[in-house]
Amino acid sequence: MGAGEGASAEAVALAEALGECISARGWVLLTGGRPAGVMAAASHGAARVEGHLVVGVLPDVGNGDERQCTAELDLALFTGMGKARNVINVLSADVVVVCGGGGPGTASEAAHALNGGRPLILLAVPALWRDFFCSLGKGVECASDVQECCRLIEARLTEA
Repeated sequence: MGAGEGASAEAVALAEALGECISARGWVLLTGGRPAGVMAAASHGAARVEGHLVVGVLPDVGNGDERQCTAELDLALFTGMGKARNVINVLSADVVVVCGGGGPGTASEAAHALNGGRPLILLAVPALWRDFFCSLGKGVECASDVQECCRLIEARLTEA
């Protein structure tokens, strides 16, 4: 999870490396599926790995318009739910990672993760995000780089 059109170059680079790391470990990558920012970068990174599976949970209904989703998706789920699809995105994940922070949509995904009992990992987020979400309770961890993030994901997956 992370910023779309307004994503920083640093967040995009982290997301691409994270997508590749997730895919290399044989895990399914689930994103918001749109062709922008963190979503597109993570999908692009994952698609570089043979045997990848990239799923996108999209806000629109599809209508055959391929510009709505990133080309790397193996499975596009068109919800027609707008931003309400954030709940589906988060509750369909075993672990939720926020990459680099973001706007209100990303903040809602992090909050839904906590409300839904999903482990939440904050990867290179601003201090304000880290302090706020860590103050809300258990289940929040912070990572400063992709390798640390993947180790935290793996630890959460082996607990399940």
